Amino acid sequence: MQWMPADMSAGFFVLLVVASFFTSALTGAFGLGGGLLMLVVMSMALPMATVVPLHGIVQLGSNTSRSIIQRKHIDKALVAWFAIGAVLGVLAGGAVAVSIPDSFLKITLALFIAWSVFGRKSRFEVFSKSLLIGGGFFTSMAGMLVGATGPIVAALLASGQLAKHTLVATHAACMVVQHGLKILVFGGLGFAFGPWALLLVLMVASGFLGTVVGARLLDNLPERYFRTGFKLVMGLACAQLLYSAAQALWRGL
Repeated sequence: MQWMPADMSAGFFVLLVVASFFTSALTGAFGLGGGLLMLVVMSMALPMATVVPLHGIVQLGSNTSRSIIQRKHIDKALVAWFAIGAVLGVLAGGAVAVSIPDSFLKITLALFIAWSVFGRKSRFEVFSKSLLIGGGFFTSMAGMLVGATGPIVAALLASGQLAKHTLVATHAACMVVQHGLKILVFGGLGFAFGPWALLLVLMVASGFLGTVVGARLLDNLPERYFRTGFKLVMGLACAQLLYSAAQALWRGL
């Protein structure tokens, strides 16, 4: 049985395992950022058609461990309504998302994130069901194309007045739902996960260790610094999406 593609260098193999630790620690401390960074690292040497399903497995493991560690802080009602939209979004993703230009989608996501986090607007004390279902639908559909939609899910949850532990835990649970559904779809479409088994196991294991470290940082991080770090990571995510979109548009000229 083939455990790793023969054309992958040992150096890049090790890089991915190490990156999984640090990106999981980043997300564990600030609630997001690690998934997008992991996507960037993986895309350095792998085609996107391979990156998106593999990234889904790694992020499922990382977010599952984060959900378990922070389980007492999860807002289960928010996750349930988000999950309804996520199921519909994944089902619609194959038929609709592929017809949307990648650059347009990334620009739209970046602008929405910027408005949600940095814009002046009313804050929600209670999320509406339609907002959560719509957010689950849109982000899950987009996730079938761009892979890492953690920042936009975090932006959605940040619109409400959630404490830092609740925000991190509920975000992780929502991403478990989203990545789990995505993996089922890719598996049904015939993607071969077998050759990547060893790499995936090691990345999930190192990601768990990173999550433990990130949880310790979160416990000791004052709320004010958490909010500042959260906005910084979100801003970097916006910049990365806009840069990626600009590259795609430039190549199309």
